Amino acid sequence: MKKVSEYLVLFALGGTIYYSFEMIFRGFSHWSMFVLGGLCLVFFGQQGLWIKWEDPLWLQLLRCTLFVTAGEFITGIIVNKWLKWNVWDYSDQPFQLFGQICAPFTILFSGLCLLGILLTGYLLYWLYGETKPHFHVL
Repeated sequence: MKKVSEYLVLFALGGTIYYSFEMIFRGFSHWSMFVLGGLCLVFFGQQGLWIKWEDPLWLQLLRCTLFVTAGEFITGIIVNKWLKWNVWDYSDQPFQLFGQICAPFTILFSGLCLLGILLTGYLLYWLYGETKPHFHVL
């Protein structure tokens, strides 16, 4: 039951943060971004627990940035291409792929990933007594 609570709390928090971030900076969002944000924050916490927070922070950041970028691409293909909901389009951005992901937003998301990794590590420790994170760069 503890794990279910951890997942639900991280999912709700991640969804709320991502949805709010889009509302602040874009003026609108979509429920699919709540789902994606929730899944990403759950992954951030889970990857840390799998490795007991022992991997260097740069490696965790790389892992989480790749997860977010892959999630954005898959979500984009589904909601923008298949369902034609037109939630976003990066076609006008440099280094983009099918208008669903692009280098500038991958870099931006990496900064959010860093905050997410730190947040999940300490929340899981404080709220659920999980392994205390001991972040190190190298």
